[in-house]
Amino acid sequence: MNLTIKDTFNKELPADPDMSNTRRQVFNAFFSHVIPRVPSNPKIVHVSHDMACSLGLDEGDVRSDEFLKVFSGSEVLQDTHPYSMCYGGHQFGHWAGQLGDGRAINLAEVEHEGQAWALQLKGSGETPYSRTADGLAVLRSSIREHLCSEAMFHLEAPTTRSLSVMLTGDHVMRDILYDGHPALEKGAVVCRVAPSFIRFGNFEIFASRGDMLSLQQLADHTIAHFYPDATPGTKDGYLRFFQEVAHQTLSMILHWQRVGFVHGVMNTDNMSILGLTIDYGPYGWLEGYDPNWTPNTTDRERRRYRYGNQPQVALWNLWQLANALFPLIGEAAPLENILEQFRTDHALGHVRMMRQKLGLLEIEASDEKLITQLEHVLQLTETDMTIFYRKLADLPGLTAGADERINVIEDAFYKPEELEGAVLQEWHDWLEAYIERLAREKQSSKDRGQNMNSVNPKYVLRNYMAQLAIDAAENHDFSVVEELYELLRQPYAEQPEHEKWFVKRPEWARNKVGCSMLSCSS
Repeated sequence: MNLTIKDTFNKELPADPDMSNTRRQVFNAFFSHVIPRVPSNPKIVHVSHDMACSLGLDEGDVRSDEFLKVFSGSEVLQDTHPYSMCYGGHQFGHWAGQLGDGRAINLAEVEHEGQAWALQLKGSGETPYSRTADGLAVLRSSIREHLCSEAMFHLEAPTTRSLSVMLTGDHVMRDILYDGHPALEKGAVVCRVAPSFIRFGNFEIFASRGDMLSLQQLADHTIAHFYPDATPGTKDGYLRFFQEVAHQTLSMILHWQRVGFVHGVMNTDNMSILGLTIDYGPYGWLEGYDPNWTPNTTDRERRRYRYGNQPQVALWNLWQLANALFPLIGEAAPLENILEQFRTDHALGHVRMMRQKLGLLEIEASDEKLITQLEHVLQLTETDMTIFYRKLADLPGLTAGADERINVIEDAFYKPEELEGAVLQEWHDWLEAYIERLAREKQSSKDRGQNMNSVNPKYVLRNYMAQLAIDAAENHDFSVVEELYELLRQPYAEQPEHEKWFVKRPEWARNKVGCSMLSCSS
């Protein structure tokens, strides 16, 4: 196995001088050196061959003992110095102080075909940032992270990636429902991959401590490696850097909204400085269209991280990053202008994204009203978001009757018997308005359908699907993990051989643990 090691973060920035692996506050340092915990009996559950290829690894590498050892934490790559990052963060709107990589250990940075990648093991043992936790992870959450990372990549949503998930052969105690009934679960470790794992919280921790030297070092390092259009060491450079981060963050959020993804834990320590989806905990996809839905049991009451609030939370998090960068800039007004521009750009971007989902190429002033009305009727009865938009591409034209139009999208309704009276009339009215709007388009129905199907996925990783893969894997059957991985590599393709996955959430999964809301216990 031949990886081209090209470390930067741990070579260019100061390390914690304390080499002990003890929980502590770490000052004036960006990371602490940590050696991964050696698992007792590692076993590969699944490998993303797409990601392996991007790292320069072939089939022989993936099957080698060295691959098993390195990416389970059993062995450290030669001439590398694993470490965990120091960062802070706002959690559920409150400053939490130092957090850091409590169960993540960066193995190394590698380069292949001009692209740099950081390799990180999650679940590989305690670090100085573990606080009261054990630094481990369980199989269920590891499978969810592995599959979703790769699914999001193929959905063309900005994301961190996953190379592999492995059983450790050890058991981990977890209280999955936080109800005082902990139980032993199978331990696992995921190898996460990204150009960088730097987060908003990396900047916040130094600003909170008044460590301006470290703050500037981090900003200059990030600009030098990831934002070449900004000039490090200058006020204008830091403003350009922040502007680009805001732009990348907005792009990520619009992709989330487009495919119906809900992150669930949008704390500032879970916000990538590169605008990548990071930290797949209690995430989920909208099934019944509900802007107030959150997959996180911890967020059940306030619903801060609900689907419809994700753009606003992203803006709030950017405010916290702006506050952290302020000492480097010395002026509030230009930062505030960028944040206000985010609001404007989001409003425009949302309408543009919805036009794409609806197959509208022309721009009409009435489109915003059509979109608002759609978001209203989608909530009149429980309507599956993914199935609805996919079926909408097949809607017949003006000559079709009202009942014929409803029949096309009927599979998206969880309770079609509720389509009567005023509810049915509102659906008829919207469909008629939409058909009339389509009639003013210059593209053919075929082209429109193809355009819609290129942005509206047919297959997403619904929580019940992930749970089926987890249940099988718990019994040492990894075939469902592989089946879903292959399915989700082509989420926009018809794949008639996989039609069984193009269905609404089954009723048995409505309230089943792992299939609806999830906890952060992993």
